[in-house]
Amino acid sequence: MGGIPSLRNVRSILPRNRPQNGVKGTCSLISLGCPKNLVDSERMLGLLNLGGYHLAPHPEGSDFVVINTCGFLQAARDESLATIREMVRLKEKGSTRGVIVAGCMAQRDRQSLLEQCPGIDQIVGLHGRDEIALAADRLMDGFSEQRTIFRPAPSRPLSDLDRLRLTPRHLAFLKISEGCDRLCTFCSIPQIRGKHFSKPIDEVIAEAEQLAADGVRELNIVAQDTTYYGVDTDGRPRLAELLGRLEEVAGVQWIRLMYLYPMYFSDELIERISQSKKIVPYLDLPLQHINDRVLKRMARRVTRSETEQLLDRLREQIAGLVLRTTVIAGFPGESEEQFQEILDFIVRRRFERLGVFPYSFEPDTPSARLDGQLPEEIRQNRRDRLLAAQQKIAFAWNESQVGRQWEVLIDRDIPGEENAYVGRTYADAPEIDGVVYVTGENLSPGQIVPCEVVAARDYDLIAAAVGKPY
Repeated sequence: MGGIPSLRNVRSILPRNRPQNGVKGTCSLISLGCPKNLVDSERMLGLLNLGGYHLAPHPEGSDFVVINTCGFLQAARDESLATIREMVRLKEKGSTRGVIVAGCMAQRDRQSLLEQCPGIDQIVGLHGRDEIALAADRLMDGFSEQRTIFRPAPSRPLSDLDRLRLTPRHLAFLKISEGCDRLCTFCSIPQIRGKHFSKPIDEVIAEAEQLAADGVRELNIVAQDTTYYGVDTDGRPRLAELLGRLEEVAGVQWIRLMYLYPMYFSDELIERISQSKKIVPYLDLPLQHINDRVLKRMARRVTRSETEQLLDRLREQIAGLVLRTTVIAGFPGESEEQFQEILDFIVRRRFERLGVFPYSFEPDTPSARLDGQLPEEIRQNRRDRLLAAQQKIAFAWNESQVGRQWEVLIDRDIPGEENAYVGRTYADAPEIDGVVYVTGENLSPGQIVPCEVVAARDYDLIAAAVGKPY
């Protein structure tokens, strides 16, 4: 297994004048999975800090380790289980006192997790997240009778205020809703996280303002289904309205939209994006497939024609648009002809960013009961063919940027290199897309600097600063 994430870059956004409780112990945290899970991890760290637990940079030597697990796919569960077992071994060697398991896998496998790993001290379900300090207290006090905290899904999303962030200080993820009402046949998220609940606009703005006050310049908006925001509470999508309020938050320069389902793209939303000076023209639009029969078997509730029309509208109305999508290869029943259709679609549409995943057989999802389950080698082969086609598109797009000027957000300097930095353009989502290697004098993380691209290197760019940073 790879290196265990540490907390060396944690930034606190707890109010500076809030008194801390007496120190009860030290903890470390390992966050696995998606950015939405990362927000949960940061919230738990904030609550542990308020509860009197100081943060240790490594699991070794801490009083306990919290593992926030991912349970979406079998590969993610395997990684989570391997991490749990590694931490239990650390406990058995006396390098830490206890292990707390939280997150999606804890919620999904609550019945079997203690049987698989009896060395776990406490399990905290998704909806018991805000009681993480109680679990820590139980562990530290030696209670062995009550080893789980599970709560029913709340009728509104939990607050994500007062986080201890794991991201660099200048960027953050902002979760605007919880759960999902889509019943895509390949997805277990509704079973794990429950129904969709939109966070009230005022609460989202309060979180954004707190993040901005701590130096956040880039807000990455995340949810299971971002365009559905507001439909569950108001009967109509309210993402455009929310974005209008977010644009008013002082200090924020970039607002990035992730996980945009193809439905509910209103004219108002497209106009809001196209006219904004803060919403970057980068849209993450997971399509999964384009063949109508496959889409129907996936229960995506959208057709190829509707998708094509939406893509045309977005390209026509949003200047400088960069599109990211994801595709599932080898869905049950997918014929070679249907696969060729999605391959041709990718080649013709030329998405700047693309992720491809082989279909994962998940026993608890409706797709597991579909006929036409394909062998693993076919699923992997189709994934590889899609990625090979996309690589040519991505490399060609990068080459076309040479000589162009971009504004680049500096993420970090390069250790041991003078006047050398790593940053991103608005076309690059953090931890997902490529980066820009920048040369320039006296730059700092969090600054945005005009740069000229001088070379392309596979998925990354090389650029020189040509203007004053701000």
